[in-house]
Amino acid sequence: MSGDPSETVPLRASELSVGQHLGAPIVDNLTRTRIVQYAGASGDYNPIHTDERFATEAAGYPSVFAHGMLTMGLTGSALTDLVGVDRLTEYGARFVAQVWPGDTLTGDFEITAKRRIDGHDVIDLAITVTNQDGRKVLTGSATARVDP
Repeated sequence: MSGDPSETVPLRASELSVGQHLGAPIVDNLTRTRIVQYAGASGDYNPIHTDERFATEAAGYPSVFAHGMLTMGLTGSALTDLVGVDRLTEYGARFVAQVWPGDTLTGDFEITAKRRIDGHDVIDLAITVTNQDGRKVLTGSATARVDP
């Protein structure tokens, strides 16, 4: 999906239940190129993300790693693909572990509440993103409007 709201199948409150899990791929085999591209797009050129020698020798990490905001952005894209770009009303996240080149990330979006706000049906979501080893790398929450 491209994030175009016209391509998203609307979620319906009547078909959703609290405790239901909605899964989505976040990224398959995150590349170093993508990490460097994000550095350029964001203006965040911290060498911990782009310079292997600095990351390993000066900082003591096994490699460079992704910007937390790259992980959050990729997760946000998967989330808007799921709920619709024009329906997401709140989104926040916490970075809990590094994301390394080669990681494959999967999102789990658990419905924690269904309610009405200002005449609209909304769902609250608990977000958990894990890597290919099942390790949590990001947690968060979101709220989105849904159809009745």
